[in-house]
Amino acid sequence: MRKTQEIDADIQGEINASPLGKVSATSDRYNPNLLFRLHRAPNRERIGIELDTRLPFMGADVWTAYELSWLTPRGKPQVALATLTVPCETPCMVESKSLKLYLNSFHNTCIADVEDLKATIRKDLTAAVWDGGVSNASVGIQITLPADFARQRIAEPEGVDLDRMDLDCDPDARPDAQLLNADHGLPDVTESLVSNLLKSNCPVTNQPDWGSVCVQYSGPAIDQAALLRYIVSFRHHQDFHEHCCERMFTDILQQCKPTKLAVYTRYTRRGGLDINPYRTSHPQAMPANVRNARQ
Repeated sequence: MRKTQEIDADIQGEINASPLGKVSATSDRYNPNLLFRLHRAPNRERIGIELDTRLPFMGADVWTAYELSWLTPRGKPQVALATLTVPCETPCMVESKSLKLYLNSFHNTCIADVEDLKATIRKDLTAAVWDGGVSNASVGIQITLPADFARQRIAEPEGVDLDRMDLDCDPDARPDAQLLNADHGLPDVTESLVSNLLKSNCPVTNQPDWGSVCVQYSGPAIDQAALLRYIVSFRHHQDFHEHCCERMFTDILQQCKPTKLAVYTRYTRRGGLDINPYRTSHPQAMPANVRNARQ
């Protein structure tokens, strides 16, 4: 097991090399070299997931890109929405600012057709998140054209509203599995618990990242007040969206011991992108990618 300071040094080294928090030159021609990968392993080590061990979850990171544009072969601009699905078993994820710069590089680039655009983005992102190695699963991509914009839905996560509770919260709390508890003396339950009070902060700029979370589980009844206080404890936590979701999953799994667990976080957009990580203990279909009102 590596020492915490060694893990932190690896994480900080990658972050320092990324374009995040820096003045970055833009490109108006397609440039896949703008993509910057961040390795998942160091942050997983932080939460007790050792290298080369089986992940305690499956799932994906679902991105929505709202600012995608390119040119037809005749030079006419096109616009669309893109949904990108990155499997969580990939060794890397893409840093969000670099993804924005990469997608913006298409805006003055002639593309033969939508299928060519999809194939190019899929190829580039798959190579990035698999760190140039053999890929077990490619990045998924869907393109929504303007003719279908009106069909885009807005809906809120379904479940028991944790935010209804009027309770005291420690404004200085930090995420800690010990904040959580469950009642193991009663029959198991199956329920979904939701909150819109998720907030974490960018690990580089410390800018706020706002989100909603849905915890679906079967097992001993989770103390709802304790879970809400735990979610609120991320308010000062600095980490990427994907890592916050995985920390929540592993803390709830460790402390409450559900027989089944899924954690779904939907963050509001920044730079024309929103990120919606989903982690589940059991194989099941991904939730519908329906944005909520704040996205």
